[in-house]
Amino acid sequence: MTEETVYRAKLAEQLEMYKEMKEIMQELVKTKGGSLSEEERNLLSVAYKNVVGQRRSAWRLVCSIEGKISDDWKSPIVKEMRETIEKELNDLCHEIIDLLEKHMLPPQDEFAEVDMSDAATVEKVEGAVFFYKMKGDYFRYLVEVSRGDKRDEMSEQAKAAYKWAEKVAQNLKPTHPIRLGLALNFSVYHYEIAGNPQDACELARKAFDDAIAELDSASEDTYKDSTLILQLLRDNLSLWTAENDQEEQDDK
Repeated sequence: MTEETVYRAKLAEQLEMYKEMKEIMQELVKTKGGSLSEEERNLLSVAYKNVVGQRRSAWRLVCSIEGKISDDWKSPIVKEMRETIEKELNDLCHEIIDLLEKHMLPPQDEFAEVDMSDAATVEKVEGAVFFYKMKGDYFRYLVEVSRGDKRDEMSEQAKAAYKWAEKVAQNLKPTHPIRLGLALNFSVYHYEIAGNPQDACELARKAFDDAIAELDSASEDTYKDSTLILQLLRDNLSLWTAENDQEEQDDK
C-alpha cells in the first residue's frame, strides 16, 4: 500500500499537481507517523513547498501591486485579494505544522544522548532535524504575513524550532545536507525575520567553513547536495556582506 501511495505522490509531482500530491502525502503521514523514509520525507517537503511557495509568490506580487495603485477604486479589490491569499497561506502553514506536531516530531528529550554508530539512530536524528527545521520554516513563512504581537509570536516559534534542530544537528557531520540546509534557513531567519545580520553571517560562515574543512571526506551520495547548499550559503554571505557594507557607507 505504501509503495502505491509513494508512486501516486511521485506521479503527482511529475504532473506538477502539487495540491493532490500534498493530500496524498498527508494520508501517508497519518498512516505511518514519524517512520517516514528519506524519500517519503522529501516528497512531503516538496508537496508543501510548492503549494505554499505559489501562495508566497502571489502574496509578494499582490503587495507590490497594492503599493503602486493610483486609482482609489482598485485599492479595496487588491486588498481583498491580498487578505484571501494571506488566509490561504495561514491555513496551509498551520496545516503542515499541525501534521508535524501530531505525527512527525519526536520528543526533544529523546536525543539527549545518541549513539551515531547505529544506523537506526542516525536515521532518527536525520528525521528529527529535518522535521523541526520544517516546522521552523513554516512558522517563518507565517511571520512574513503576520503583524504586531502575532508576528512576534510566530517569530519566537520559528526560532525555537530552528534552535532545537540546530542542537540535534550537531550529531550530524558538518557536510550533511540536512545540517547545511538547516544552517541556510536559520541564517535566513536571522537576517530577514529577526533583523540580525551579524548573527546571520556568523551562522552561515561557520556552517560554510566547517563543511569546507571536511568536504573531501563527504559521502559520494550527498556530495552534490552538500556543494549546492554551500554555494547558496556563500551567495547569501556575499549579498549580506555587500548590503552591510553599503549601509555602513550610507551612515557615514
